[in-house]
Amino acid sequence: MGPLELYCKGATVWVPDEDAVWVSAQLLRDYNPEERLLCLQLGNGLELHYTVASLSDLPPLGNPDILEGENDLTALSFLHEPAVLHNLRVRFLDFNSIYTYCGIVLVAINPYDQLPLYGEEVIDAYSGQDMADMEPHIFSVAEEAYRTMTREEKNQSIIISGESGSGKTVSAKFTMRYFAVVGGAAQQTSVEERVLASNPIMEAIGNAKTIRNDNSSRFGKYIEIGFGRKGDIIGANMRTYLLEKSRVVFQASSERNYHIFYQLCSARNYPELRELKLLAPEDFCYTRQGGDMHIPGTNDLAELKRTSDALTILGVQADQQMELFRILAAILHLGNVNIQASGRNSDRSYIDADDSSLAIFSKLLGVEGPQMAHWLCNRRLTVGGETLVKPVSGQQAVEAQNALSKHIYGQMFTWTVHRLNSALRSQRGQPKSFIGVLDIYGSATAVHVEKMFSLFFGIHLLMLFLLCCSFETFTKNSFEQFCINYANEKLQQQFNRHVFHLEQEEYIREELDWRRIEFSDNQLCINLIEGQLGLLDLLDEECRMPKGSDESWVRKLYDRHLSSTPHPHFQKPRMSNSAFIVLHFADNVQYECQGFLDKNRDTVFEELVNILKASQSELVAELFQQQSTSPSVAQESIHSGRRAHKLTVGFQFRQSLQLLMDTLNNTTPHYVRCIKPNDFKEPFTFDPKRTVQQLRACGVLETIRISAAGYPSRWTYEEFYTRYRVLLRGAHGQEQAQVSCQKALPKLIPDPEQYRFGKTKVFFRAGQVALLERLRAERLRVATVIIQSWVRRWLAQTCFHRTLWAIMTIQRYIRGALARRLTMTMRYTKAVLIIQKTYRMLVVRQLFQMIRQATITIQAFTRGTLARRQYRQLLAERAAVLVQSKVRGWLARRAYRRVRAAVVFMQCCVRRRAARRELLALKKEAKSVERYRELNKGMEVKLMQLQLRLDKEVKQATLLGETLNAERDARKEELETLRATLQKLQSQKPEPQPSPEIIKEVEEQRQANEKAVQEIERLTQELELLKNEREHFMKEKENLSAHLLTQQQAGEGNIHEAVLKATTAIKSDLDEERRKYQGLLRDFSRLEQRYDNLREMSLLTERTKGHRRTDSTQSLSFEPLSPSFTPLSSLSTTPLSASPFPSGLPSPEPVRRISVTSPTFERRSPWSSESNPMDLLMESLAVAKDPTVKMKSDDLAHAYDAVRVANKFLENQLHSQHIQWQNEMEALRSQLRKVSSSSGTIPQDFQDLLEAKEQECVRLRRELRDLKNTSTLRRLLTQVLSVSSTAQESSCVTESPKSAPVAGLLECRKKDEGKLLKNLVTELHGDLALTLPPGLSASVLFLCLRQIDQTGDQPRTRSFCTAIVSAIKAALKKHSNDLDMTALWLKNGCLLHDLLAQHSSKQTCESDEVVSFVVDLSDQIRALSDLCIQAYQQLLSITEARLQSVIVPALLESESLAGSAGKLPLSRKGASSDSRVVGGEAPSMDSLLRELRALYTAMSRQALPPELMEQAFHQLTYLMCASAFNSLLLRKDMCSWSRGMQIRYNVSLLEEWLRSRELSAGGAVATLEPLIQAVQLLQMGKKTEGDAKSMVQTCTALSSQQIVKILTLYTPHSDLDERVTLNFIRTVQGLLKNRSDSQAPQILMDVRQVFPVTFPCLPSPNLHADQLKIPDNLKISFLRRA
Repeated sequence: MGPLELYCKGATVWVPDEDAVWVSAQLLRDYNPEERLLCLQLGNGLELHYTVASLSDLPPLGNPDILEGENDLTALSFLHEPAVLHNLRVRFLDFNSIYTYCGIVLVAINPYDQLPLYGEEVIDAYSGQDMADMEPHIFSVAEEAYRTMTREEKNQSIIISGESGSGKTVSAKFTMRYFAVVGGAAQQTSVEERVLASNPIMEAIGNAKTIRNDNSSRFGKYIEIGFGRKGDIIGANMRTYLLEKSRVVFQASSERNYHIFYQLCSARNYPELRELKLLAPEDFCYTRQGGDMHIPGTNDLAELKRTSDALTILGVQADQQMELFRILAAILHLGNVNIQASGRNSDRSYIDADDSSLAIFSKLLGVEGPQMAHWLCNRRLTVGGETLVKPVSGQQAVEAQNALSKHIYGQMFTWTVHRLNSALRSQRGQPKSFIGVLDIYGSATAVHVEKMFSLFFGIHLLMLFLLCCSFETFTKNSFEQFCINYANEKLQQQFNRHVFHLEQEEYIREELDWRRIEFSDNQLCINLIEGQLGLLDLLDEECRMPKGSDESWVRKLYDRHLSSTPHPHFQKPRMSNSAFIVLHFADNVQYECQGFLDKNRDTVFEELVNILKASQSELVAELFQQQSTSPSVAQESIHSGRRAHKLTVGFQFRQSLQLLMDTLNNTTPHYVRCIKPNDFKEPFTFDPKRTVQQLRACGVLETIRISAAGYPSRWTYEEFYTRYRVLLRGAHGQEQAQVSCQKALPKLIPDPEQYRFGKTKVFFRAGQVALLERLRAERLRVATVIIQSWVRRWLAQTCFHRTLWAIMTIQRYIRGALARRLTMTMRYTKAVLIIQKTYRMLVVRQLFQMIRQATITIQAFTRGTLARRQYRQLLAERAAVLVQSKVRGWLARRAYRRVRAAVVFMQCCVRRRAARRELLALKKEAKSVERYRELNKGMEVKLMQLQLRLDKEVKQATLLGETLNAERDARKEELETLRATLQKLQSQKPEPQPSPEIIKEVEEQRQANEKAVQEIERLTQELELLKNEREHFMKEKENLSAHLLTQQQAGEGNIHEAVLKATTAIKSDLDEERRKYQGLLRDFSRLEQRYDNLREMSLLTERTKGHRRTDSTQSLSFEPLSPSFTPLSSLSTTPLSASPFPSGLPSPEPVRRISVTSPTFERRSPWSSESNPMDLLMESLAVAKDPTVKMKSDDLAHAYDAVRVANKFLENQLHSQHIQWQNEMEALRSQLRKVSSSSGTIPQDFQDLLEAKEQECVRLRRELRDLKNTSTLRRLLTQVLSVSSTAQESSCVTESPKSAPVAGLLECRKKDEGKLLKNLVTELHGDLALTLPPGLSASVLFLCLRQIDQTGDQPRTRSFCTAIVSAIKAALKKHSNDLDMTALWLKNGCLLHDLLAQHSSKQTCESDEVVSFVVDLSDQIRALSDLCIQAYQQLLSITEARLQSVIVPALLESESLAGSAGKLPLSRKGASSDSRVVGGEAPSMDSLLRELRALYTAMSRQALPPELMEQAFHQLTYLMCASAFNSLLLRKDMCSWSRGMQIRYNVSLLEEWLRSRELSAGGAVATLEPLIQAVQLLQMGKKTEGDAKSMVQTCTALSSQQIVKILTLYTPHSDLDERVTLNFIRTVQGLLKNRSDSQAPQILMDVRQVFPVTFPCLPSPNLHADQLKIPDNLKISFLRRA
């Protein structure tokens, strides 16, 4: 079948399109070469007639559906541009996969969104895995480079390239982070921290905002990460290229200068930076040209703090940082210097003497201002041995000003990189190998480049653009584009040759008979540029000419490469004499020669550099002194004028490029091509035009073209047999797959040139896989018809066989019934005979037993009678004596009781009388109003106030009324008297005249009467108002009483829920605190191990320097205890002014600078003060000083004591809160019981109490949350200092209790304590230890400790207990990889902890059964608790280390279920040579269960509690589930129906094993639910909407992202299965949006999650020395029983 036959009806082809570049179409009928026309139907339903002039015009064919979304582009059957573009689009938009392989190239598409793909769990998943087994990822490339380096011991390089904004810098960051975690986490070195800390610095001084990217890297960097022999990071080195120095003096529209300038301007108001005289960015010429001062979402002030912290981490002191900031500020002020033109033709220039910017610039750099102003405006020339000073024009002076600014910034950048390399340099010798990460930024925009024609472009900028991933061609191309495209020619040549070399290696490894692949080599174009008398040579030669010009250089090019020896890659434009055309591999580019010479010369005046060399600033002078001492090539210097730069830019550029190419050629390269999907930074938006443009330029399509020229499709024989076995004739097994393929392929593909047979693979030309797919489909159609006929025949045969089977069954049952009837008769006969025989035997036996029993009974009664007679006689004698004693005692007690009864009777009478009086008073009080008022405090207070006010007003009104009546009566009497007097006077005088006084008096009396009447009316109205108000308050009182009653009824139901919720919240908070505590304990163990390593290194260093005599007792001291402690990283970031430590506590900075190899007395001096606040603090909190700690001046020792204080404070605070909470809960429950028993209304005091308790619960939760958020040790110590003072005042000294004597102890002399610990703990061997009873060592040590405590020697008791803890800790360290010994010491530690806690004075003060210790051993008990946690963690870490390499192969890859999945297919990409299993058996479920069984046996042998075993296996099953689940999500070959069935069977074996040992109660089986549901998802139907609904309802333990990820990875491994369609995935996504997803948004599970462990408290019975069986081989016979 030829290629034309593939153009048949229904075939898929690709046709060009203006918008989408390529669109898919389907052939409506077979192609006929004579018609020269194709009838196509597009995806939107439109029909199209596609004209085919020749066979080469046929549209590209589409790939089969099996290759849809393939993760490797080279695995496609048809390798062409539309297939690549479509595959990338499907993976990016439909699968949300941003990474795709293209042979050796990783194509990374920027999603412009945050994806959960770079967490530590992802690093763990890719670490140690083969690149071919995992999904494409940047970590996969990093892992491949790391593994290749460690396996082949050859240097590696990772080349990351792409346009600006395509994600190169982020990819480089994640690559270095991967190396830092994989190569440095185990040794806890600080090199990886420094490598990562260099990123903020380089971003600040090397990144800027461009039109396409807000954080565009404007330089290239090549970081060499050095590794040691063990694969750990020991150093790093950074080489920078391509710094865009022109950005310092010019920025295009909407762009910014380097970030560091804006960061400094944002901090201009800081007191430390006021001397720099900084202004706003809008006020500086070098920062305002782009017009965009701020980046949305970026805080320049915070970024400056981040940059400063990174400089501090890398060892740059504060004074040097200020020097750097002065140089940067000086550059900004230099840009504001005003240079003015003068002279007739403006051929001169000058700077005002009072220019403020120049003065600030000179002051900051420590140079002379007048000299700088003079040489900016003048130039020194040497003519004929004479020196002349020539003024320059204003334009030339501005150019010199800009050149100086760029030169200063370039020198500062170089110094910073050199300083970073000094900090990153290895301190442990030369690295054995390194991995280089090359980060290259993309091309500039056309507008940007056109505006930079007149500016200086330095060597760094040129190299930067050279290393771009794509060619540049604009309307006007100059020197910049020429260098960029030259570098791209070199990189493309290196890339093509490397790809060709890999293809050649693959063919040779497979012993393939092949012809050489022809590919386009661009060596001729490179020779045109860099060869002898090439473009660069002629350019340098013209620059040496005194009167060289661009025009003369172009004429030399024409003469050399057109007239003399015409070059095939050089052309002359038709319409221009000042341009030339170079035929590059990607496109033909026309360059304008204007400006080539000026940009190549790179002029910087020597006089300005000499002024900077004489600077008073040490750093400025150092920058330019280093420049003067750097090597240069004097023979190629330019002699026309004295310049600081002797070499031309082109020559330096060529040297730097050659150095880079040599480095890349000496390493194994790994390529990462970053693609920018759109120019608008929209998340998951795919622009086909922009993507194709980048694919064409970055070499991806060239890789595909080279692959397509050979045999791009390659299948292993097993894969080919699995897929196309329907095409193979005869019966063949999979073990004969190679023979079957070699026999069948010549019949299927007649042309032998279309395929080749290798050792392990079969290779196909492009398009042959599609041909095989068509043959397979035809064979399956024919087979379907045959199967249908056979099925119908089988149905008929089945019906006949069923009828025949039914008849035979009926006959068989009838014969069986007759046979059974005869059998029953025979059984009955035999049974009768047996019954008769047995009955006769039973009668005789009963008679014999009756006679025997009677005889025995008579004998027994006789003996009993004699014994009782003797017993009664003895009893009577004893009773007589007892009666006498009892009678005498009774007489005495009767007399005493009579006297006591009389006294009690008198007391009862008196108390009864007093009680009756009190009862009467209480009854009166209960019936009174006062009692009612107490029960209703809230309302009665107000009512009492109103009542008092009302009574007062009524009394006042009554008093006023009485006064008014009295006044009225008096007035009436007085009036009557006056009238009588008046009548008498009138009778005396016939016409009397009243006096004015009398008239006035009468009038006043009348007015007073009227006022009194008005006052009475007013008081009457107020009285009415008060009565109304009283009625209103009475009604309100009734309403409130009813409301309180309603609240009581509602509160009784809610109070229990509130208490339950508060209890649950507090318990969850305590669990969280326990988990954090154990995590801190684990971190402390790692830090302690790191300290031990550093101490060993320091001791080794001291030994190499000379032998030093040490104390003989030093070797006998054990390791210090390991209490948990809070991370101290936050201490270094706290300012000293804000430190909560008192002034007596020294600063941690001098202590940090003390070397660990210093003498002891020198290291002790900073902390040797007697008034150490830490000691006082430990004494105030009753924290004993650990005598085993010998590191008085070390950070770790001080942090150790501080953490113990903090933990003690936390423990006391939590314990007191817990007791207070329990007491309040009891009081609340009693109140509830009282309320429920009472039938009256709810009292007001109970309502107040309920509200108070609710507020108290809120306060407790708030305090607990504040305590949990207390993250730094300084804050804890501040609280401790404030609490400890009050604790000292309130503490009372109590007498130490005296211990009662205890028997059954073991006595150990003081001189034998070390021997006891040595024989029983530190030197206890595994063989002997495993034969001992569980907990024997702890029991013996406890009995010895009890005996020492009985002697009353408290210091010895504490020291011996501390020594026991240290010895157990040393034993754990000694057996850090021994599972059995770790379990043994876990058992002993737990038992000793329980015994000490049980006999502690704090625990047994109220118990009379257990005799407590005299000494307070609370600190040692706490240390033992921490030691038990460490032993538990060590036990799990040993098992986890053994399981790590077994989990994925056993659960996912092993085939425990025979015949279910067949052999696991190998990847087509890496199945040839690099297999991880070199020899031996692959791990299986038996291996996994064997490791679990070993742990279970070790824990069971030591009789550890079942609760502890359940917690251990809960943690391990979570690890197994997370590791297997993460690997499942990252491996496409695991996501199939058959593999899911196999995995489910493997998981069921694990479940059955856990249940058989009763370990499922602790949640061990429940943690496997995510993996089980993922496997169920693989086995479910994936076609209809009903399948989608059931899938969403079933997979409740999986997040939405995880479900979609599994569906996208689903790959059928058999002909009976199909791929999941995109429509079904979209349906599932729609259903998942409606459910409330409680799962975390991350895709992978956190492998490092640790569950907190709780040790069950098992009180043991009182130990006795006689109970212990101590073997003689323990050699502890010196112990004596006491």
